[in-house]
Amino acid sequence: MPTTAFGDFLRFYRLRLSMTQEELAERTGVSVRAISDMERGRALSPQRRTVELLVTGLELTPDEATEFIGLARAGRKTAVAEDKPVHPETAKAGAVCALPPVLTELTGRERDQAALTAFAKDAEACGRLQLAVVHGPPGAGKTALAVDAGHRLTSLFGNGCLFLDLRGMDPEPLSADRAVHRLLRGFGVDERKIPADQDDRLALYRSLLQDRSVLLVLDNAASEAQIRPLLATSPGSMVLVTSRSTLAGLDARHRVALELLDGDRAVELLGVVAGTHRVAAEHEAARRVATLCGGVPLALLIAGNRLASRTQWTIAHLADQLADERRRLSVLTAGDLQVRAAFELSYHHLEPAAARMFRRIALVPGPDTSVELAAVVSGQPAHLAEAALEELADASLLGFSDIPGRFTSHDLMRLFARERLELDETAEDVRAANERMRDWLLAVATKAARYFDHDRPDTAITIDGPDPVHDRDTAKTWLALEQAHWRGALRCAAAAGEHRQVLDLATAMHWYSDLRGTGELWLEIFGAGARSAQALGEVKASAEQFNYLAWAHYALCGQPREALVAHQQAVAAAVAAGDLLSEAWAWYYRAGIERRLTTAQEAVRVARRAVELFERADYPNGQYLALSLLGAMLHVAGEYPEAVAVNRLAEAHYRGSDTAPGNDELLSMVLTRLADSLAATGEVIAALDLLDEAETLFRKHQVSTGLSRVRFLRGRVLIRAGRPAEAREQLLSSLDEARWSEARVEMLVLLAELADDRGDTAQAREHRVRALAECARYDSPAVRGTAGTLAAQLGLAVPESA
Repeated sequence: MPTTAFGDFLRFYRLRLSMTQEELAERTGVSVRAISDMERGRALSPQRRTVELLVTGLELTPDEATEFIGLARAGRKTAVAEDKPVHPETAKAGAVCALPPVLTELTGRERDQAALTAFAKDAEACGRLQLAVVHGPPGAGKTALAVDAGHRLTSLFGNGCLFLDLRGMDPEPLSADRAVHRLLRGFGVDERKIPADQDDRLALYRSLLQDRSVLLVLDNAASEAQIRPLLATSPGSMVLVTSRSTLAGLDARHRVALELLDGDRAVELLGVVAGTHRVAAEHEAARRVATLCGGVPLALLIAGNRLASRTQWTIAHLADQLADERRRLSVLTAGDLQVRAAFELSYHHLEPAAARMFRRIALVPGPDTSVELAAVVSGQPAHLAEAALEELADASLLGFSDIPGRFTSHDLMRLFARERLELDETAEDVRAANERMRDWLLAVATKAARYFDHDRPDTAITIDGPDPVHDRDTAKTWLALEQAHWRGALRCAAAAGEHRQVLDLATAMHWYSDLRGTGELWLEIFGAGARSAQALGEVKASAEQFNYLAWAHYALCGQPREALVAHQQAVAAAVAAGDLLSEAWAWYYRAGIERRLTTAQEAVRVARRAVELFERADYPNGQYLALSLLGAMLHVAGEYPEAVAVNRLAEAHYRGSDTAPGNDELLSMVLTRLADSLAATGEVIAALDLLDEAETLFRKHQVSTGLSRVRFLRGRVLIRAGRPAEAREQLLSSLDEARWSEARVEMLVLLAELADDRGDTAQAREHRVRALAECARYDSPAVRGTAGTLAAQLGLAVPESA
């Protein structure tokens, strides 16, 4: 096994002088990479001149120098010994299939290394052939992992390790027959004794392997057919195959799918190559580089090498270069290492239909795709599109999503696909595919959203292409999974001036948005809808969209002042259109704005006006929702008995109309408001029962924000009931899902008070710090007042605006 004594002393003497690897490199002229490899035991045979330079640079005493040089010599002897052929009879021919040296940095693969070690020990223990396949996308480091495994695990196999590059990405991969010929030479069979007949060669190979315990590393396999003849029965041996293909046809006992590196691992690899002190000095820029490299080890190695060879560069400079998508693949080049070249090898092996699908996926706005969307963008029938997607996934040019029937693509691969799209297809074909995809996404999204309309669920929309939406459940699933895509399609339509499509989608999204999606999403959707309505000159539609925009501002984004501006535009448009219903909705939303900007009493007055306007407009749904909202405003004003009374009216209405579309969700919202007020009047048990019912209904429709709301309110009720431990559990479980603007602030304040009660001052402080940070997101007098209180409790200067 390798000795690291020399490397350990090198590190010790360097740190004794408080020098970084870079400083020692500058002092001695030895490269940073060489010093790093020696310290980590990767380089076991440093040259005499290198050792002499290090002795001088490290300022060693004569005795230290003698010992240091001796350790270097011992390392060279060890390296020579470990480079012996794998079998005594193969002294001359063993180099044919010798393991290559470890030249590529391997970082972030500890779990995969452990898995391969376990597989090798299985081979040793069970006495039968173990087949392990390592597969993954181009640049993931499959060969590096396999070579590392060869060096680490050879000692577990009595006859050592053979390595063979099957050249799977070459125009003519190594045939199985030629592979057998080379492996026979690796076993030490004299060239003159290798049978001329192919079957005889294979028989000799199998007989030799059967008598040996060998680790056989077959790198860069093209197909299953190339591998199968090499899988002779061999007790106690292991065959480790690497391939860009999944080689799904092989009956492999073990599989390792190499994933891309996560953020921390990617930064770590960048630091190993470019210098850890350099990465530490520009950590945020390094994280940008890691992100722009997409977690692809090859890209990170290239980026690190570019930095290591350009010491005058800042990491931020490289990050800025990589930020330009059109240049990114060109920047990721270092000598003969190129990310683009690695991708091209796989691309040129694709069948024409799969290659076309690969290019067209670049047009999809989001990071994953469904079979239906791929069929639309490629212009293929769904069954052919699915076959092409499967081929791309088997070639590791796409990934399999955790959701069956969906496929993922990482950023660098998408950039490469976009390049191929521009090179291999006409601008007219690309434009037609883009428009076809955009129109399909908007049509399906509009149809899906209309399933949530509580008044007029008109879903009679003809879809030109696959129709994945058939009912409310499929609509909910599709809208969630395809959000990045239909949102991207909306942006494209808005930029192209397709105002009718934009307005139709924004209008359809009204009721769907009530309990789903983020404030940022709905600001964009309803903002685009308002602009399209104005461009089309549709005044009533303008009133509707400005109403929805006002709601998103105050309810989800904590921006009541911006909400007030949108409200005023909504009222003006509603009056101009003579539309009483839009005007009623405007005052409904105004109540929430007033609660945040003025007083609870003013919010109550405005909510009563909304109830009156809905009644005049003869719109029961709005009337009873406004009654429930009035109850919520009365609750804030401390008028609990009346709050309960008006919410009881709303409850009765929705319980009596349980066949209406989406009624369950509206009833759920009313129940949460009623429960809150009941608890305030002392009816804790009744309140908890209503919250349990609301939770059941929200769970039935998989409305996570509704479930969060229930847990938040249950936490408050449990505090009133003197059950702090249960209250804390409910508040904590609600915290991460909370969507409503000020709810997170109140949750954190309540959690801090509960921590105070149990004497956990550290936890209380943590909650208050988080609450104070959360307050900065919202602009209202109440939140500013809370911020001032929190600052005082934390011993901070109270903000002047508080």
